[in-house]
Amino acid sequence: MSPETLTGQVAIITGAAGGLGRAFALAFAAAGAAVVVADRNEAGATLLAEEITTQGGAALAVALEVTQARSAEAMAERAEAWGGRIDILLNNAAIYAGLERKPFWELDEAEWDRVLAVNLKGAWLCAKAIFPAMRRRSYGKIVNVASATVFSGSPLWAHYVASKGALIALTRSMAREAGDYGVTVNALAPGFTLTDASLGLMEDAASYGVSRGAIKRASYPDDMAGAALFLASPASNFITGQTLIVDGGRQFL
Repeated sequence: MSPETLTGQVAIITGAAGGLGRAFALAFAAAGAAVVVADRNEAGATLLAEEITTQGGAALAVALEVTQARSAEAMAERAEAWGGRIDILLNNAAIYAGLERKPFWELDEAEWDRVLAVNLKGAWLCAKAIFPAMRRRSYGKIVNVASATVFSGSPLWAHYVASKGALIALTRSMAREAGDYGVTVNALAPGFTLTDASLGLMEDAASYGVSRGAIKRASYPDDMAGAALFLASPASNFITGQTLIVDGGRQFL
């Protein structure tokens, strides 16, 4: 894929201050996109936006609380005012770090609600906020970051798995509704990836699941960037409602 695949396009990436979001933001900027770095961690978003700008790219840091409709709307308004358009939304923000793994019958109700609110409702609110800008131009790419855990049924964090499974279902429904307006909606499902959050989950994170893959090595954030760029670029204009698993061949569907 051309290193300037997204030249002239404006891409919003939520949860972009760290982890996968940071890798996505850097990759999209390298591909020529003007990147809106959206995160509840405004200081982290600002640092990343400055880094992208220093490297010759264009970036805007925006504070975002994905569970609050007005915050999502304000993000969309700032992004369009800054870039003149919104071409791409990469719904990456999610609760993952800090979740204590335990059986479903021991999960706390408040934590369940919080995970579903951020991972599912947040993606819906952000898509809802940016859709008018895409509809006006009859073009847009929405990419929802789900998880390969949906297909393996990973135990001991049912709320996380449920939220990502529901996000795939939401992706399919949104794709049906958005197609008439020139907007595609797809999901990216990363396998276990070595982010700071993942490294904090277990002592053997670097080797976890490696033996089950067709490609026998750990997965890193940069491994997800190419798939995200594809789904966000004109190269995928006739693909919608799909889920792309990126896990080194640990499972085939």
